[in-house]
Amino acid sequence: MHPISLIFFGYLHLPTDPDGQPVPPAADRIEDVRDRLRDPAAARDILDLDGFHPRVQAVVLNTPGARELLANLADYADLPAGPSRIAIGCSGGRHRACGLRGHRRRRRGRGPWRCRPAGDGHRRRR
Repeated sequence: MHPISLIFFGYLHLPTDPDGQPVPPAADRIEDVRDRLRDPAAARDILDLDGFHPRVQAVVLNTPGARELLANLADYADLPAGPSRIAIGCSGGRHRACGLRGHRRRRRGRGPWRCRPAGDGHRRRR
């Protein structure tokens, strides 16, 4: 299997085109999870955490539709002419996108997945 870059980003941190629309990172597939998955940042106990934290990943993974999305991305990645880059974006890039990325990486191990944030939109809090 060829290497796959899994990129996570926040739409609020993207550059914009001349019409003011956000310009997502270049990818073979871009998943906008802003409307697909509820925002876990509304849960006050994880607000100061990011998607690298296991508690945030658990909340994101238990959001209706998250497991199906991950299964769909895995199936897509396994296609013979599969993608080299998949991007997942949410509002800020700290909870949903980063949490899905963290779970995807843990599940597949290092394998073909290379995970990274897009640009400077994500700042890991310690």
